[in-house]
Amino acid sequence: MNERLAQLYRDRPRSRFLRWSVAALALLAVGVWFTGEIAIGELFTARRADNLERFLTEEALPAPMRQENPTQSVAAWFGEIWESRGREGLLATFWISWLAMTLAGLYALLATPLGSRTLMAQDPYLRPERGRGWRALTTAVRSFNVLLRAVPEYIWAFLLLAVLGPSAWPAVLALAIHNAGIVARLGSDVAENLPPRPGQALRQLGATRAQTALSFLFPQAFGRFLLFWFYRYETCVREATVLGMLGVVSLGYWIRDANARDRYDEMLVLIALGALLVLGVDFLSWLVRGWVRRAGIEGPRSRGSRSS
Repeated sequence: MNERLAQLYRDRPRSRFLRWSVAALALLAVGVWFTGEIAIGELFTARRADNLERFLTEEALPAPMRQENPTQSVAAWFGEIWESRGREGLLATFWISWLAMTLAGLYALLATPLGSRTLMAQDPYLRPERGRGWRALTTAVRSFNVLLRAVPEYIWAFLLLAVLGPSAWPAVLALAIHNAGIVARLGSDVAENLPPRPGQALRQLGATRAQTALSFLFPQAFGRFLLFWFYRYETCVREATVLGMLGVVSLGYWIRDANARDRYDEMLVLIALGALLVLGVDFLSWLVRGWVRRAGIEGPRSRGSRSS
């Protein structure tokens, strides 16, 4: 057995390209550490150590703990932050992200079948040949989805701020546009990679393209589509916090305000509220994934993704 294992090890496939690539990446990592524009050694100077100690022992501590004779308790201090800024910022962040992902999900539901090259064919699921018109349609939809997700949320938000002014809508639409392209792409890939036999059976029984999509494609792809949607929603919550720094009254807005006033203790509280919101969304996603698995609507495993 040992000789056989040794022989299998000697006969294993080897790739010089892979080995040279790994070696080149390792050399680049070492080169960046010792050369380049970023001075790694600056992280370990005495000044950085003093700044870190001051931040942990003074600036990051709640204000009542830094006073010899505090006028309020830590609980009262936290309650004041919650009532004046925390609750408003947390709710605004939640609703901005929820509305953005709702709009993104609605667009993705419409774009998913149009981007599926198995459904948008001359004879869906029966003949793989696609005419020029169907090929142009799927190419246009997928290219549009690439455009939506290629532009970062910050850029969309800057453009929309100039049009809509300082309100929550620039953040909502910026997040919706970017995530719509991502969720639509994922949905189209899921729809494409479904096993074709149920679709072929429906088509042989005389089902139309729309009937095949409603009876086979959407029920089979919905479970995975929902999981992708929740994954992007968790990401959208973090992005909504960051976009608040552009002026939208969310957690990001108050984090920037606390940082401008050098209130690092308040800033850490607001950051913790954002982290708790993300954890809550992740827990909700976990519950939904469990329900999808128990309900048996997760759909079959994909056969591998196809590039757009």
